[in-house]
Amino acid sequence: MNGAESLIRTLADCGVDTCFANPGTSEMHLVQAIDGVEGTRAVLCLFEGVCTGAADGYGRMRGTPAYTLLHLGPGLGNGIANLHNARRAASPLINIVGDHAIHHVAYDAPLTSDVVGVAETMSSWVRRSRTSQGVARDGADAVSATLQRNPGGVGQVATLIVPADCAWGPSNGPTQPNPSPVRAQVSQEAVDTAVKNLDGDTVLLLDGDGLGEEGLIHAARIAQVTGCRVMATTFPARVEMGPGRPPVARMPYFPEQVLEAIGEARHLVLAGAEPPVSFFAYPEMPSSLVPETCDVVRLAHVYEDVVAGLEAVADALGAPADAGARNEERRPEIPSGELSTRHVANIVAALLPENAIICTDSGGGGAAFATVGTAAPCSFLNLTGGSIGQGGPAATGAAIACPDRPVLALLGDGGAMYTNQAFWTQAREGLDVTTVIFSNHQYNILEVEYRRLGVNEIGDKAAGMFDIGNPDIDWAGLGRSMGVPGAQVATCEDFARELERGLSQPGPYVIDAIV
Repeated sequence: MNGAESLIRTLADCGVDTCFANPGTSEMHLVQAIDGVEGTRAVLCLFEGVCTGAADGYGRMRGTPAYTLLHLGPGLGNGIANLHNARRAASPLINIVGDHAIHHVAYDAPLTSDVVGVAETMSSWVRRSRTSQGVARDGADAVSATLQRNPGGVGQVATLIVPADCAWGPSNGPTQPNPSPVRAQVSQEAVDTAVKNLDGDTVLLLDGDGLGEEGLIHAARIAQVTGCRVMATTFPARVEMGPGRPPVARMPYFPEQVLEAIGEARHLVLAGAEPPVSFFAYPEMPSSLVPETCDVVRLAHVYEDVVAGLEAVADALGAPADAGARNEERRPEIPSGELSTRHVANIVAALLPENAIICTDSGGGGAAFATVGTAAPCSFLNLTGGSIGQGGPAATGAAIACPDRPVLALLGDGGAMYTNQAFWTQAREGLDVTTVIFSNHQYNILEVEYRRLGVNEIGDKAAGMFDIGNPDIDWAGLGRSMGVPGAQVATCEDFARELERGLSQPGPYVIDAIV
């Protein structure tokens, strides 16, 4: 057995059996090992950003990692934007990155680069294998690193760099998986402090596991007893929504809106969340969006057992197990006439199937957050790090992680062009992903931000940098070129018909919605 096979067998023994791959010459022994290890699924992606985004979506839905297979430093660099999003989402994810054989690095061949330096920008754990005998242990340690919860924005991305000679050299075989990491617990002092500060003048801000169904139930219990308001952070990785589940509002995006949402609250209690900050700096606007009159109280860090902390607070308050509000099923009427972003969101909610996974990116997809919350039970995956081009790849990974669940990707046309290669992988794998493109033919958020600077007259050169409608992108044609059927629509009636078609037939489908 060589080092490559010992690594892939070790990953499989650790339960990590799905690989999103875009390999090159230095990874050929790893490709051979994947080919020879029964039960390992190899998913080819035509761009590394699709690999990393798909592994992110997979990790969010499974709670355990998939791994990417990438070609040296440039391949890892191509995937780095969605690794940024995965880091911000705290998604468990392993990168296996090939490199030149150890003895070859000194010759400075054309693809030689500082792979470690690239990896360190987005990884919580980085290791370069040194021997073919040790690469299996390196793989087991990488798995453990992805399951180790870390503070703040450190994330759970592990990157293992495998020089070619560590892959082709001899090995004694796979190694045993490491014990599962133990989750840090919330202290009794933090629980007691939260109990003292929860009342009608408090915002309870949730993120991480606090936005799973169990965490939301305990937060609803707390709200029922104390009168506090429960909110999610602006861009949570995953929220469980739908009838029968507790409602949760989401912090808005622009800083003045966040300050208004917090209002005159005297306490901000954090459960898996960080204090809100402005997404960007603006003239005469504070970076911290916690009002000076509001005290921040930490119940649980993201790396702690947030759900257990919320349960302990609810129990200490004497909240009944079934207390708190629950969403009742309400679906909007299907509108008629010309499409708009709001109309698309309402039609999605009206036709949403049970147990769907919704993946959003930039653009209009976020408008569906409020409407789907009462439509049907679903999981909502947000753009976490602000690096667009996440939604299509995340939907791809989510569909592979949960093949029995329908997946909806709600994407802006600008962001979707970053990683449109996801269509090809969806077609090749026969994935049940229905993609809705909000086609407004512009980077709309940039024009909004430009105007927020007080610019009322947008010059031709500036307008040209926001305009992606010259020429218009034919999304239905682009999808067909990669094996995904679809249609372009401009009315509510046509959109509803095509959405029903996409959701009812197996395999991927794309709808180019002109809004």
